Amino acid sequence: MNLGAHISIRQGYLLAAKTAKDIGGSSFQYFPKNPRSLSVKEFSEQDAFACASYCKENNMSSIAHTPYPTNLSSKGSERDKVVASLVNDLEIAEACQSIGVVVHFGVSKNSKDPLEGYLLMIETLNIVCDLWHGKCLLLIENNAGKSGPAGTTFEELVQVRNLVDFPEKIGFCFDTCHGFASGLWTGNNWLEIEEKGTQIGYFEHLKAIHLNNSMYPSGSMKDRHANIHNGHIEKAQMKEFLGSKLLRNLPLILETPTSNNFTHQNEIELIKNNYL
Repeated sequence: MNLGAHISIRQGYLLAAKTAKDIGGSSFQYFPKNPRSLSVKEFSEQDAFACASYCKENNMSSIAHTPYPTNLSSKGSERDKVVASLVNDLEIAEACQSIGVVVHFGVSKNSKDPLEGYLLMIETLNIVCDLWHGKCLLLIENNAGKSGPAGTTFEELVQVRNLVDFPEKIGFCFDTCHGFASGLWTGNNWLEIEEKGTQIGYFEHLKAIHLNNSMYPSGSMKDRHANIHNGHIEKAQMKEFLGSKLLRNLPLILETPTSNNFTHQNEIELIKNNYL
C-alpha cells in the first residue's frame, strides 16, 4: 500500500519529501503555501524541482492541499482570490510533480437557493481549468456534512465533474472520516459503495485517499479526525476498506492527530503490521 502522511513544508518541499520517506511513507501531502491564506506565493522552483527529482528516485508520490479559506462556491472579489490561489497551488504542485491539488467541494453560504452553490462551483472550476494547462489535477474532496449535505455523495461529485468544461482536469480525493461522518459509509456497506461508485464512474477518477478514522459515529455530520486505531470505524471495517482492489497504488494520506507519544511514523507502522 502507498501509505503516507501530511507533512509540513516549513523547511521546503524537498525536505518534506525526505521527511515523508524517513517516517516510512511512500507518499505524502503538503500545503503548497500558508494554509490560512489565499495570497499567491512566489516559490523556489529549484526546491520544487529537487522535490520532484527526489520523489522520482525513491518511487514516491505526492498530493497538495489547498489552503483552508478556499471555497469553490465563492463569488465576486472572493472568487477572484480563490481562482488566483488555485492556479498558484497548481503551479507549485506541478513543479513538485504532484498528482493533484485537493480542494473541498464548494459550500454556498447564506444562500436561499440550494442550487446556487453548485452553479458557482462549476463556474469557478471552469475559470481555473481554462487558465490551467499543466498535467496536475484538481482533486475534489467529499464533504463530511458539517455545513449541510452538499458534497457528501458520489453522485454529486461525478455530476459536477461531468458538467465542467474540462472534466479531464478534474479528479477525486476520498476522505474516509468525511465519508463515514456524512453517512455515506456506515462501516458495513463498503461493497455497496464500491459497486455504486464503479457504476457511475467515481472510482475511475479517484486519485488519492485521506486515511482518517472518525471521532464521531456514522451520520453525525461532524468532521473530527481520529487515529486509525482509535475511532468509530472499527478495525475490521478499516481492514476491509484497505483491502479494496480499487485503492491499490493510490496515495493513502494520514491527516490524523500526532503527539510526542504517537507520531505518524508510529501510525504507519501500526497500519502495516495490523491492518494490511
